Amino acid sequence: MDSLGQVAAFAAQTATSDIPPEVTERTALILADCIGAIVGGAAEPDVAALASRQTGSGPALLIGTFETRPAGTAALLNGTAGTTLEMDEGNQFCKGHPGMHTVPAALAAANGQVSAADLLAAIAIGYDVGARVGIATQLRTAMHPHGTWGAICAATAVARLQGAQTEQMRHAISLSASLGLSTSRRTMLEGGTVRNVFAGVSGQMGVLAGDMIASGYTGDHDGVAQVFGHVVSDSFDEAAFAEGLGTRWEVSRNYFKMHSCCRYNHAALDALASLRAGPERLDHRAVESVLVETYSLAVGLDDPVPKNVLAGKFSVPFAMASALVNDSTGVDSFTMPNVTNPEILALAQRVKVVEDPALTALLPNKRPARITLTLKSGEVLQAATETNRGDWSDPYPPDEIREKYLSLTTRLWREDAAIGIWDKIMALGTAETLDDLFTDMAQAPR
Repeated sequence: MDSLGQVAAFAAQTATSDIPPEVTERTALILADCIGAIVGGAAEPDVAALASRQTGSGPALLIGTFETRPAGTAALLNGTAGTTLEMDEGNQFCKGHPGMHTVPAALAAANGQVSAADLLAAIAIGYDVGARVGIATQLRTAMHPHGTWGAICAATAVARLQGAQTEQMRHAISLSASLGLSTSRRTMLEGGTVRNVFAGVSGQMGVLAGDMIASGYTGDHDGVAQVFGHVVSDSFDEAAFAEGLGTRWEVSRNYFKMHSCCRYNHAALDALASLRAGPERLDHRAVESVLVETYSLAVGLDDPVPKNVLAGKFSVPFAMASALVNDSTGVDSFTMPNVTNPEILALAQRVKVVEDPALTALLPNKRPARITLTLKSGEVLQAATETNRGDWSDPYPPDEIREKYLSLTTRLWREDAAIGIWDKIMALGTAETLDDLFTDMAQAPR
C-alpha cells in the first residue's frame, strides 16, 4: 500500500472547515499548553544563554521575551525552551511529544500571515502525521524519541501553512524523515542536557524543509518507510501509519502533564498523590522504604543519585523522594538545590523500582504502577493506578491546565497579559487573524 500517498493527500487536501470542532478545541488547548511550557522554560538561565548566542534579526518571536529571530532559529530556541521543564504535553501511543515538535515551527512559519483557523489546522495535521510515524514504528531501544519523527510533525505543519499541494506535501514528509537526529536515550538518564534541544532542532528542520520544498527540493519516494523501517528501526507498519485518517485524530488522544518530570514517573507519582491526599499529611521522615512496581519503560529510570536537574526528572527514586519531602511534583520540586539535598537523596536510596510483567502487558493503553510505603513504625501503605491523570481516558479539566499555564507563563509574563493570551488562544477557532495574539505575546514580558 502507498501509505505515504494517503497521508500526504490527507495533510494537503483536508479543508480547514472540515476539521471537527472538538479537534480544533483540543488543538487550541495543546497550543496554550505548549506556549506555557515555552515561556516557563525561557526563564531558565541556560535557555537564555543559548538564545543570546543565536543572533540575527527576523520576524519570529522568541516567546517569553521581546526578542525576534529568523524563523528557523526561533523554532529551535522555542522548542528547546518548551522541552526544558518537562512540562509539555505528549501522546502515549507514539511514545513522544508531538506538540512541542509541531507548535514552535508552526508559530515561526505563520508569523501572523495566516488565519487563526489555518494555524490550528496546521498544528492538528502536523501533530497527527508525526505521531502516526511514532505509532507505526518501534525505534531502536537506545534511541530517544525526541528529534526523530518530530521533524515530520514540524515539516508537515509548515508545508501546510505554505499551501503545499499533495505531491509537495509528500516530498515534505519524505525528506523531513531524513532530517531527524540520531538521538541517544542515555542523555535523559545521565542528565546530558543536549537532550533539551532535540525538539528544537526538529522545529528548525521543519522550517528548513518548508524552504526546501518551496525551492524545488525533493525526498525519496517513500522516505518515511525507508528511514523508520530500515534505519532507526527494523519495521514500519504502513497500515498503522494510515489507519483512521481524518476519523482518529491524535490530538484527541494526547495527555497533559502536571508533574514536572518524565512521563514514566507519573504512574508512581499519581499513586503517591492518592496517599498524600489523606486527612493527615504524609511525613517523609516516617518513611522507611518505598517499593515501586511498574512497567518496563519506567524501570530504567532507577538512578537514586541524579547528577543534575534533567537526570532528576528521569529518576523514579528522586521524583518519589522529592515529592515526599517537598509535598510537590511541580517545577519547584525539580531544582538543583533539591538534587543536592541530602535528605532527599537519602530517601531516594531507599526507593526500589522493579518491573511487574503484568503491568508491562497493559501498555500502551494504560500506564500502571503499584507502590508500597513501609513506615518506620511498621505500618504499610499501598496505592496503585492504571491510568495516569491527564491521559485522554482521565483528562485534567481545562481549568487545571489553565492554572498550570499561568504558573509557567508568569515566570516571565505579566499575569494580566498571560490571562489575556490564554483567552485569545481559546478563541482562535473563531478569530479572523493571529494579529492580536502575536502582538500580545510580543508585549507580555514584564
